[in-house]
Amino acid sequence: MDVNSGSGLASWERLPGYVFRPYHGHDDRDAMAAVRLGCAQRDRIDARSVVEGIPTAAEIAEASANLDAPSRNQVLVEHDGGVVGYSTIRWWQERDGTWLYLHRGYLLPEYRGQGIGSAMLNWAESRIRRLVQQHGTTRTAVLGANAMASEQDATALLLESGYRHVFSLVELELADLRRLPDEEPLPAGIRVGALDPSSYRAAWKTVVDSYADAAFTERWTFESFLATADPTCWRAGWDGEDMAGVALCSIRRQDPTVGEVEELSVRAESRRLGLGRALLLDGLRCLREHGAETARLYTGTANPHRSYDLYESVGFRRQNEYVRYRKPIAA
Repeated sequence: MDVNSGSGLASWERLPGYVFRPYHGHDDRDAMAAVRLGCAQRDRIDARSVVEGIPTAAEIAEASANLDAPSRNQVLVEHDGGVVGYSTIRWWQERDGTWLYLHRGYLLPEYRGQGIGSAMLNWAESRIRRLVQQHGTTRTAVLGANAMASEQDATALLLESGYRHVFSLVELELADLRRLPDEEPLPAGIRVGALDPSSYRAAWKTVVDSYADAAFTERWTFESFLATADPTCWRAGWDGEDMAGVALCSIRRQDPTVGEVEELSVRAESRRLGLGRALLLDGLRCLREHGAETARLYTGTANPHRSYDLYESVGFRRQNEYVRYRKPIAA
């Protein structure tokens, strides 16, 4: 495939020694991992992040395999025969019907400031416009991009290119799972316990309903929920006979000393009863019992339910901010 054909990269002639080429599969994973590692110091990447850390070659290969047509939607940049950067495109439909086409690029610091990053962004936007035409999603599609707040170069490029900040995620860490607050008594009729398979659909529905009014969130099917299920440290709360909340906690596959609180959701009618705190602490104790030494989670900065206050009350502290940018597809 000629990645330059019709992609708006006619200006490559002004960048001698650089070549765009398609992803070639497993043969590229080590070079791509080296790019990510090479960006870490300049961009102040948190290696233990559960949002976006420093992936191994195997993790990059797995993520690439999950892309739709990875050789068409992932491009590598070479200079004098060595890989110095790469860009990836993926897309999904959000709850309000919007189709988000997200591109993410990585470029070694010593190659920045020469127009390479702009050319990578131009390739991604051109490729996305062709995808939108193929998919028939023109009326509902938008361009999207991510950058950590500490990625100053990427942030500047996106803002200069017409992207605007639409929301942020904040990552929090509880540094020592040996130091958890004591339990507090729950009101009569409220109980917390492990989740069994017969309750999985109710747990999924509890999480989905908690995002009903949240903007910029991806549709999450029950099949997707089951595909990633790791129920060892899943906890549910009941108000009488009704499921009132869930805490979905898991051990990080990449580092078993790190636990993650993937979801903490309490239904509106059961809030302010201490259930969220009880679910969270029960899940964290389970993570500790299964070998985790620290725990991570992330939440939106505009969360209307003040979950940030709850997380801080049990010892979580802010680590990183991850920003989502958007731009109209026709801009």
